[in-house]
Amino acid sequence: MNNGLYEKPIFRIVGDRGIMAEYGNTIDPLINRRVRAVAIAMRGAMPAGVTELIPTYCSLIIIYDPCVTNPPTLKDVLLSIEEHLSETDIPPPETAEIPVCYGGDLGPDIEFVAQAHDLTVEDVIRIHSDPLYPIYMIGFTPGFPYLGGLAEQLHTPRLPTPRTFVPAGSVGIANAQTGIYSIDSPGGWQLIGRTPVKLFDPERSEPFLLRAGDLLKFKPVSRDEYLNVSEDGEK
Repeated sequence: MNNGLYEKPIFRIVGDRGIMAEYGNTIDPLINRRVRAVAIAMRGAMPAGVTELIPTYCSLIIIYDPCVTNPPTLKDVLLSIEEHLSETDIPPPETAEIPVCYGGDLGPDIEFVAQAHDLTVEDVIRIHSDPLYPIYMIGFTPGFPYLGGLAEQLHTPRLPTPRTFVPAGSVGIANAQTGIYSIDSPGGWQLIGRTPVKLFDPERSEPFLLRAGDLLKFKPVSRDEYLNVSEDGEK
């Protein structure tokens, strides 16, 4: 085991239609790359009966039709993929640029985040928008990206009491994580900005804008730019 990465995956049953392959026990880029690689390899030759693949921080959940396949069969498939993973062509991750207007009514907690770390608001914007964030997983709500790589300078606890309403597009911080609310929902993250880009739209041919395994770059924009950006991120 290296940095929490298991030598062999641990398999667990997930309800009556799922099996989970767990590749490690912590949030780590090395483990998540393994999850992404196995998911890509499996999608390249999807086994009969598999209906959905759900990558997470350190595991891959396979949803299947129990009338077509079963956990022992899928376990053998996953172990075979592991053995031949070095032979699989894994494309580099794509990068999505997300415009964000920081502060003001769009980021009501940015002052608190700044004061908590003895920073200026400009420091928070610069530090938050600097990294290229790996998208570890999509979850919580449809299209919500959990991102790795938040600078330790910005690690800030959740709100003591969650808000009952957080607007879609809100960019938040919760402890060592940052993410974007994909739909209007309750939430307890510290809100530092908002993007006009729709992360989830059931009317699109591909409802989810972002994918686990890709990268995300925040681009600070002015209030006017925020108002002029269309749904697809183009002015």
